[in-house]
Amino acid sequence: MKRLPVIAIDGPAASGKGTIARRIAATLGFDHLDTGLLYRGVGMAVIAAGKDPADAVAATAAAQGFNPASLDDPLLRSDVAGPAASKVAAVPAVREALLAFQRRFALAPPGGRGAVLDGRDIGTVICPDADVKLYVTATPEIRARRRYLELASQGSPLSETDVLADIEARDRRDMSRPVAPLGQAPDAHLLDTSDLDIETAVARAFSIVRAAIGT
Repeated sequence: MKRLPVIAIDGPAASGKGTIARRIAATLGFDHLDTGLLYRGVGMAVIAAGKDPADAVAATAAAQGFNPASLDDPLLRSDVAGPAASKVAAVPAVREALLAFQRRFALAPPGGRGAVLDGRDIGTVICPDADVKLYVTATPEIRARRRYLELASQGSPLSETDVLADIEARDRRDMSRPVAPLGQAPDAHLLDTSDLDIETAVARAFSIVRAAIGT
């Protein structure tokens, strides 16, 4: 059986990778998985249990019992879920528990046409043989501004300075963790969105994808 196309999109928080991934998936009719939501779900499950997301034992238990149905919970988009996700993602056993789910999705997407996965280790760990890989980034200041505006629209009291500090702390955790650190795969296409609006960023990403998989 011929393997279905897989598109791997990695990058730091608020780089635009999620929007790009959703738009590409919708255009191609592929299934999309925001793998960051898996870690946000685990992080929020730990918090709901009254534990610290940095607690490896609690985080591992939450990951092993994770229910994918919770991915629709709007709380996973909150300003609390992001830092929690970054903390649980640093626990090797959490990553191991979620690895099989992500790979199954890539190999057998529900729609049967192809898969687009976005996260921080898709091209390096989850799908190293993806048909096309993108690494989407932007400066911390630009990413903080984007996230601040998003959170402010949801009523968050966080200042832009607070959001920038959180972005920088998450970058440090994500890039320095010993297992599956955030990084650009050697064969990934770099897309810096710092000076791009979303339409231009999506168009550039799609041109890379189209050239790679012939759509």
